[in-house]
Amino acid sequence: MNFESGMNRIGIIGSGTMGSGIAQVAATYGWEVKLFDARAEALAHSRKALEKVLTRLLEKGKMDETKKSDIESKIDYVTTMGSFKDCDLIIEAIIEDLDIKKKVFKEVESIVSKDCIIASNTSSLSIASLASSCSSPERFIGIHFFNPVPLMKLVEIIPAIQTSEETKKKAISIIDSWDKLTVVAKDTPGFIVNKVARPFYSEALRIYEEGIADFETIDWAMKELGGFRMGPFELMDFIGNDVNYAVTESVFAAFYFDPRYKPAFTQKRLSEAGWLGKKSGRGYYDYKEGVEKSAPREDTPLGEKIVSRILALLIDEAADAVMYGVASRDDLDTAMTKGVNYPKGLLAWADEIGIAEIVKRLDDLYAHYHDPRYRCSGLLRTMAYEQKTFYETSR
Repeated sequence: MNFESGMNRIGIIGSGTMGSGIAQVAATYGWEVKLFDARAEALAHSRKALEKVLTRLLEKGKMDETKKSDIESKIDYVTTMGSFKDCDLIIEAIIEDLDIKKKVFKEVESIVSKDCIIASNTSSLSIASLASSCSSPERFIGIHFFNPVPLMKLVEIIPAIQTSEETKKKAISIIDSWDKLTVVAKDTPGFIVNKVARPFYSEALRIYEEGIADFETIDWAMKELGGFRMGPFELMDFIGNDVNYAVTESVFAAFYFDPRYKPAFTQKRLSEAGWLGKKSGRGYYDYKEGVEKSAPREDTPLGEKIVSRILALLIDEAADAVMYGVASRDDLDTAMTKGVNYPKGLLAWADEIGIAEIVKRLDDLYAHYHDPRYRCSGLLRTMAYEQKTFYETSR
């Protein structure tokens, strides 16, 4: 099978937000799509949602009626995976449950051709473990999109240790042809974005739980002083507290309960209460009609301390990812700016602030709390000692 000679049939497992988004993108770029869900009502919802999205794009002049009809005609909504037999690529986008996914992949492999690439859109599960469910694991790979799929440029490509070089190259070629920006990540819990971004949420929650600042003030500080597009609590509400908390628990367990990834009871309680964020109408904020957010405490010195603390941990996590080969320096900074819209690449930001200053911030936090979550990355400490920048040490 050769991508250049006509790979253009994709099967997508799961018609939720992610699966439907991937289907839209694939169809936009000319692929024949089989969108599978065992629930007919879920497929009907997906079809209706796509119609709404495409109509909005038509009204805004971003596509014409011909293109709209072409995209719609390329998506076949199916309730049996037997429809995948002629597919060149399968992407799974269902619940983050390792055993369920493995069972699905075993079934898929019994249907598709030996040349079909099989991929998971998992955000944090082991690609090697998922690949082990296949008798030909060399054709398995992680292809992780970000929500909303049609708008977010970044896609993480995660080869398992079993993945062949040919499979990796084909996966990158396909996703690049969909006008996405691919970065290659090591098969590490959370990959690039969901590993490196953990302190954006966890340290904000820690600051709140200590009573230093409320949700509104922390979000204000990170946006107005830090330059982030969304504050951590706004972003968690957008993602969904159930989803964000599940990823946090998964990463925490996968890193052998390393304290730097420890979940927060505040988010656990919101998830248990069903306060999932925008999708449920209530999260850290109340989204019911007519309810206004409380005003933040616009205290610049306090805000600067909040930004300094969260940013130091983000940079430390990024340095740790470089040290352990999770991604290259360039791919890491690209992932954080394009994947989660950070105002600057974290490693470039570290060079701008000064490595020694970041080390000092972390050491001060550790001296205050004696909590191993504030330990400084060995790479950062070495660079500070040698007075080097990321540009000098990792290009």
